[in-house]
Amino acid sequence: MKKLRVGLTYDLKTDYEFKENDPPDANAEFDYPTTVDDIASAIESLGFEVKRIGNVYNLLKNLDNLNVDIVFNIAEGKNTRNRESQVPVILETVGIPYVGSDGLTLGITLDKVTTKKILITEGIPTPKFFEANTPGYVNIDHLNFPLIVKPRYEGSSKGLDEKAKVNNEKELVERINYIISTYKQPALVEEFVRGYEFTVAVVGNDQPKVFPPVQTKIDGRANVDDLFYTFEHLMNHHRIEYIFPAFIDEKLQKEMMDIALKAYKVLECRDFGRVDFRMDEQNRIFVLEINPLPCLSKEDVFNIIAKEIGITYNQMIEKILYSALKRYNLIS
Repeated sequence: MKKLRVGLTYDLKTDYEFKENDPPDANAEFDYPTTVDDIASAIESLGFEVKRIGNVYNLLKNLDNLNVDIVFNIAEGKNTRNRESQVPVILETVGIPYVGSDGLTLGITLDKVTTKKILITEGIPTPKFFEANTPGYVNIDHLNFPLIVKPRYEGSSKGLDEKAKVNNEKELVERINYIISTYKQPALVEEFVRGYEFTVAVVGNDQPKVFPPVQTKIDGRANVDDLFYTFEHLMNHHRIEYIFPAFIDEKLQKEMMDIALKAYKVLECRDFGRVDFRMDEQNRIFVLEINPLPCLSKEDVFNIIAKEIGITYNQMIEKILYSALKRYNLIS
């Protein structure tokens, strides 16, 4: 078999040029250069050549001479709520295979409101919510405080700081107005789930491998109660600790894994993804979001799992890459 050439698409934090009036977390979704280096090294360790393509603009500039067999895509894209779909749609247009979910799945899952509507339709538990399209709009008759206010289509805890959780209508209106004016998009308002936080990683396609839940400790607490993951936590990794396997019994683990698999399939994720949960103190499980473009940093969940199940980071990347290669029949 010939030596396959793997392209690598990505957005770097260090390449982002902050604009006037940008929020401080404008580049939160982008990767550090070390993450790209680690993924490239992992792919090369498997015997493949790697071509670093970079962001969507570099992809467009070099589209006629990419000369790759498949692209390992971790690019977040630029500007719009369709940004995560940009690289996959371009690659599909010219017939180049790629690792990860397609543009439709990436577009739907980045939009938290659309995702929640699908989850509700499929009977998958998610916190009750409303969407605020205009400043001052509230619709809380069916909700109980505290609530949490998020941008409708952002990831990596963008728009989440200590003021995101609100306890009364005055705080709610102020936060909705802040999100709309700062992030130039509608606000998602959800009931806040007090209790515990988890994430479930999934790898594969026809028979995806669902890993047991990883529990998130925030500021040293396993019962995170009123705490939640913020942009500040993202910037200060010492405040976050991952526990694998989670401190829950097998019945709850299985329930969470079953829900994660259903969500992964319902949203038609491919090759790899992650489903984030909160569980309240009555052990009721709620899906917060599905992320088909999760972080592959060595400090993050996929490598935490790899260490605990006795494989290397490189072998975890291999599982993801080979899922895509098999899907395209590039390997048997």
